[in-house]
Amino acid sequence: MKGWTKIVVIALCIGFFCSTFFSCKSIVPISIEKTKLKIVEAEKAFADLAKKEGVATAFLAFADDKAVLHRNNRVVKGKSEMKTYFANQTIKITSLTWFPDVVEVSSSGDLGYTYGEYQITYLDKEGKDVTDKGIFHTVWKKQADGSWKFVWD
Repeated sequence: MKGWTKIVVIALCIGFFCSTFFSCKSIVPISIEKTKLKIVEAEKAFADLAKKEGVATAFLAFADDKAVLHRNNRVVKGKSEMKTYFANQTIKITSLTWFPDVVEVSSSGDLGYTYGEYQITYLDKEGKDVTDKGIFHTVWKKQADGSWKFVWD
């Protein structure tokens, strides 16, 4: 081989070696669609748990340790504040349902967000059912074990 040819071959070999052993992301691309499905599965399990065991239980089970809730012009930071927030609720929620209309995922595959419509029914001060509808927005973070927990709701 001539001098330049050797240099090109060596450079290509080094490039292949580096990309193979040091950057697996370039070889195994993240499947955004599969990641979106994982987030939808987490969202569905979250909603199912709220229906089955109550809103407080579900929110605490699906919250990242540093999760933030935005409620009534107030920010509730972290799981310990969340526990206090739910313990001090004065209304009794009888039903909360939601499902995401939109799911987006970061290109790195470790963050995502969902939004869609929710419907909540609760008992007012006279004990009558009140139903309200709105839009939810949740930010999800992939955990070290591969599960998804929300960091903002």
